[in-house]
Amino acid sequence: MEPKTAVITGGEGDLAKAVRGLLEADGWTVLAPGRADLDVTSPASVEHFFSLVTSLDLLINNAGVIADGPLVQMSEADFERVLDVCLKGAFLCSQKAMWLMAKKRNGHILNIGSFAALFGTAGQANYAAAKAGLIGLTKSTASEYGAKNVRCNCVLPGLLDTKMTRHLMSDAATKDELTKTHLLRKLNTVEDAARFIVFLDSMKGVSGQVFQLDSRVSRW
Repeated sequence: MEPKTAVITGGEGDLAKAVRGLLEADGWTVLAPGRADLDVTSPASVEHFFSLVTSLDLLINNAGVIADGPLVQMSEADFERVLDVCLKGAFLCSQKAMWLMAKKRNGHILNIGSFAALFGTAGQANYAAAKAGLIGLTKSTASEYGAKNVRCNCVLPGLLDTKMTRHLMSDAATKDELTKTHLLRKLNTVEDAARFIVFLDSMKGVSGQVFQLDSRVSRW
């Protein structure tokens, strides 16, 4: 049987590397490009990258960026950059992936979201807006392509110790305050989130869903 193929955007990130390792151990062919090979904000870059992909079973829209700051001090450039990477990038890559998946009537698009989408974290108006939009994109994609046996789900992995958040984790007092917002007073590991993502792909009857992996209670 032909090996299954996955594309993980933001491939240089810690979560992407963990998911890649699990998939490859299970026999998958995994393409995990960094920004130099796939700039998700560039239609030309996305077009070129996916033109080289002949078959696709799983797309994980993992590319992300933060540019935090108070709303009144946030530059338009920082607002647009976060939306371009986190939301527009997922849209562009999903479009190209869908051509491959719908044609063979099989596939799964998995969007990496954030609790900020549900909670509206102070200082993250751009990031929260982008990730909230990603939930809407997930549900609409699932609704449109379920009849073609293409699934779309969104995972909110929780606050992980990654390159993007390490500046928070490195300060003991800040990490303790963040941990206190979790009912179980503990954070997920990158490996925890990666195992769930791989498991979710095996659930062939699940689509259009949002999975929050930690113990915070959202306002929604």
